[in-house]
Amino acid sequence: MSVTPAAAPRRPADELPSAAAQRTSALGPDLDALRRQDPELAEILVAELQRQSDGLQLIAAENFTSRAVLTALGSPLANKYAEGYPGARHHGGCELVDVAERIAVDRARALFGAEHANVQPHSGSSAVLAAYAALLRPGDTVLAMGLPHGGHLTHGSPANFSGRWFHFIGYGVEAESGLIDYEQVRALARAHRPKAVVCGSISYPRHIDYAAFRDIADDVGAYLIADAAHPMGLVAGGAAPNPVPYADVVCATTHKVLRGPRGGMLLCGHDLAERIDRAVFPFTQGGAQMHTIAAKAVAFGEAATPAFTAYAHQVVANARALGGGLADAGLVVTTGGTDTHLLTVDPAPFGFDARAARGRLSAAGLVLDTCALPHGDSRGLRLGTAAVTTQGMGEAEMASIAELFVTALRADSEPGRLRGDVRELVRRFPPYPDR
Repeated sequence: MSVTPAAAPRRPADELPSAAAQRTSALGPDLDALRRQDPELAEILVAELQRQSDGLQLIAAENFTSRAVLTALGSPLANKYAEGYPGARHHGGCELVDVAERIAVDRARALFGAEHANVQPHSGSSAVLAAYAALLRPGDTVLAMGLPHGGHLTHGSPANFSGRWFHFIGYGVEAESGLIDYEQVRALARAHRPKAVVCGSISYPRHIDYAAFRDIADDVGAYLIADAAHPMGLVAGGAAPNPVPYADVVCATTHKVLRGPRGGMLLCGHDLAERIDRAVFPFTQGGAQMHTIAAKAVAFGEAATPAFTAYAHQVVANARALGGGLADAGLVVTTGGTDTHLLTVDPAPFGFDARAARGRLSAAGLVLDTCALPHGDSRGLRLGTAAVTTQGMGEAEMASIAELFVTALRADSEPGRLRGDVRELVRRFPPYPDR
């Protein structure tokens, strides 16, 4: 399992795993079987692991799972069809997968202090769909963060089911500070009387005031839905506020900082448990993905350990250190920093728009996203520190990453020449060491 900086002593360069070992260590003994059966796909798996191991993975929504999570994902549980819930399946032979799901549910409830958990959603978007299905009817009004300010597709995009089925009103952030304007949220809620208020963002780097959103929702008689896909791993590690005591329903992903398999979950009180469960199955999904649910259980168990608590706090410390280094070099870090794992940065002072900047950084081996910025129609860069922290990097490495970042954006630089420096850094912190 990848461990935290405190638990992962750095090895001298001559003791580091070879490039070949790093490329295959996470794929396990079944790689040879796959090579014999389907060498074309086997090489894709090897190449993708090499890509992840050769660059700095700074996408805020990504992380490296443990080998234990990967083992559960590749287990025989993938063979089992299990429509329904433990003790009430539509197929025989579910005795053991029932135990796995109950473990996942119990661990999620304990980890987040929730009365009820549903661990079947296939993704964060699936979780949001189920929450809407449980609480709303087509045509209902919903107040959520507008997409230009960092709202998710499920917060009212016309290309998404949310924007087609519901009437969304978007709130935003203050242009100067980049912070949520809670008075604007309250004014919009009073003007439009939504059936639900959604709090959450894909690019907001500060803690959300869930108590303020609860007060606004109560003021207009609305449900409060917390879309906590990004901060939920920090919540698990005690490094971010918990939305569970405030929201009627919490939607989340199990990857990102939580470091589990790609998937979703829902948390709520006993009063909404049956509605939430029926909204997942049979309304929006069919058979549960039991191998993924088992992998979620593994991740929840890992997240309940002191090592994960240390990891979550290190993620935030690293994000703050990285943001400070970028700001000192002249880049505009929105909101003046971060409380979480992510940063949003405007590269305009260096003469590049977001797309061009992302391309230069990619050429240097720094992989990240673009995102909306709080001012005007411009876009910036979104980056996060969850994955590099899993690799064991700390504040000193964040200073190095900031320097590489800034160098790649200098007009007179050749970003491709930085690839060697990036490879040397990540070689000292492989995502899947050979031991």
